[in-house]
Amino acid sequence: MIERFFIEQSMKKIELHNYVKSQLEAAGFTHLEIVKTPLVTRIVLHVVRPGLAIGKGGTTINQLTEEIGKKFGIENPQIEIQEIKHPELDAKANVDKIVSLLERGYSWRSIAFRGMQDIMNAGAQGAELVLSGKLAGKGGRKRRVRIAQGYMKKVGNQVNLVDFAKATAYPKPGAIGIKLRIIHPGVEFPDKADIKKLIAKQAGAAEALLVSEGKREIVVTPEEIEAVAKEIAGEKTAEEASVESAKPVSKTSKKRTAKKAKEKAGVEKKIPEKEKDAKKPKKEKKAGE
Repeated sequence: MIERFFIEQSMKKIELHNYVKSQLEAAGFTHLEIVKTPLVTRIVLHVVRPGLAIGKGGTTINQLTEEIGKKFGIENPQIEIQEIKHPELDAKANVDKIVSLLERGYSWRSIAFRGMQDIMNAGAQGAELVLSGKLAGKGGRKRRVRIAQGYMKKVGNQVNLVDFAKATAYPKPGAIGIKLRIIHPGVEFPDKADIKKLIAKQAGAAEALLVSEGKREIVVTPEEIEAVAKEIAGEKTAEEASVESAKPVSKTSKKRTAKKAKEKAGVEKKIPEKEKDAKKPKKEKKAGE
């Protein structure tokens, strides 16, 4: 009985998804989320163009809310429109775009390579597009083409971190299957993570938690206080002084420093005798001489 209930709920969600997609295909609808509350049933629709989903003065969304309530028996439905900020990084949005262009008669080569370039330019770590079917045109045999760029995971539990979507296009020559995988910019895989950074990050988070809870005080060493005080005063720290002392000194600078040292020590340059006589004060002649 419990299994039947969950199967019925899933079937209703699939039917609702297909109905909303048929109504909001021009708005770029990708997927929906159902959140049940005691008062209302909130349905979140993710679309590329929210203006077309809402309609002029909210007419489209109001009409859709009434039809969903009557057709699917949902009490107090409340529809919320969520815009997809980066459609180039959404696998479902890209697949729907490729399907639309193929069915309108555009060349699969230009669609595939241009789409992959847009995905990578948006900042994706990697992407893989697979097209299979009647790619050769009328009278040609079926083909399978794979276009991949960047980094991709296809096995193991890490596949859940990859955005995947698939669909089928039906142009005049024949059906074409489309599969697209995208790795978003902020995704971190365990084999690519730096262990030292993770340990330092966890240690810093634990330290901050203890400080916030008052279980540990922030300890500042006297050396750190002295360094900050010298920095404020504009003085050089010991490390900067050692770096400057290690720099090579030219001959002219050595001579200047030696001269300054002698002047400070009181060693003066020898004055010639002529200059000494000139500096001596002349004796005044007496009146009888």
